[in-house]
Amino acid sequence: MAAKAYGINVNRNGMACCPFHDDHTPSLKLDQRYHCFGCGADGDVIDFTARLFTIGKMEAAKKLAADFGVSYDDGRMSGAEGKFNVKGRKKKPRKFSPEYRFEETEKCFFRILTDYYHLLCRWREEDAPKTPEEEWGRRFTDSLRDMTLVEYMMDTMLTGTLEEKIDLMNGYREKVKEYERILEEDSGGKAGGAGGDDGGLWAGRAA
Repeated sequence: MAAKAYGINVNRNGMACCPFHDDHTPSLKLDQRYHCFGCGADGDVIDFTARLFTIGKMEAAKKLAADFGVSYDDGRMSGAEGKFNVKGRKKKPRKFSPEYRFEETEKCFFRILTDYYHLLCRWREEDAPKTPEEEWGRRFTDSLRDMTLVEYMMDTMLTGTLEEKIDLMNGYREKVKEYERILEEDSGGKAGGAGGDDGGLWAGRAA
């Protein structure tokens, strides 16, 4: 695990003190991705390395390749740091594979869950009744109702097997779309997108 190699003390449950904020109780979950339940830092191993060493993603990918003896092909980099042709124009992207589409949907699904989790935390703190006699508001009751389920889904997305993740995303697709709509209403903007009509992509990925 890259985090251990870079000096992060990870316990046997895959938790560590987050290096990105003043963290005294382990709140950073490390698996195939990393996520901090304290400050919200989230991403893959390249994102983690880039943030840890304050470098760009391309430099982080090259550092990981050098430190762990794996090959690096900048033609496989995505986003603004992808490969350009000799005339300076970005090459046309290749047709997205089912694996790529699954990974992007997985990231979006998890991002909505984490955003909604932080919204529930805010609602629980801001809308908690001030006295025993005060009536509970909708946002506070929603935070009590949804928190356990959201924590379960986030944990499955972080530590579950591929089949468990696929089952979760298939089973809770509409629920997470509902969370996305709530986030949009709360922020007045676009929350992210839980994946469009992808025609059974998740079930196909498990075959």
